[in-house]
Amino acid sequence: MIAKNQESLATSERELTITRIFDAPRSLVFQVWTQPEHFARWLGPKDFTTTFCQMDVRLGGTYRACIQSPEGTNHWMQGIYQQIVEPERLVFTFAWEDEQGKPKHQTLVTITLTEQGRKTRMTFHQAIFESVESRNSHQTGWSECFDRLEVYLADARLGEIS
Repeated sequence: MIAKNQESLATSERELTITRIFDAPRSLVFQVWTQPEHFARWLGPKDFTTTFCQMDVRLGGTYRACIQSPEGTNHWMQGIYQQIVEPERLVFTFAWEDEQGKPKHQTLVTITLTEQGRKTRMTFHQAIFESVESRNSHQTGWSECFDRLEVYLADARLGEIS
């Protein structure tokens, strides 16, 4: 039997939290998380392309997207929206799909947006991963997504996207 504090440690090691400050208003950051035409532009690690993005952003609504690696490998993901508090909070499930389009291990993603003057602090939390290795892989992937999001938001502020 695992002691309670060891179990908590094992769980916390399989959680991911990333905090970023974006030089953009909170309403815009929320918009690029919830509108497929924007989400598809920054989703995926560096050099990945979103080839499919469908979103029904409402309580119980679903999303499904495919990101393609530079080598041409497709990675499909899906989930269900659990909570939407515009423009401050978004909660949804996240699962990669298997070859038959069925969800694999499911995690819960919580995005919290807080105003910091004219900037937005985004706290991204995802849990519980099957392993520390899976968490680490997602940390790398999401960090690269958020680098792309930062550039996309800068373009939006300059009026280069609508």
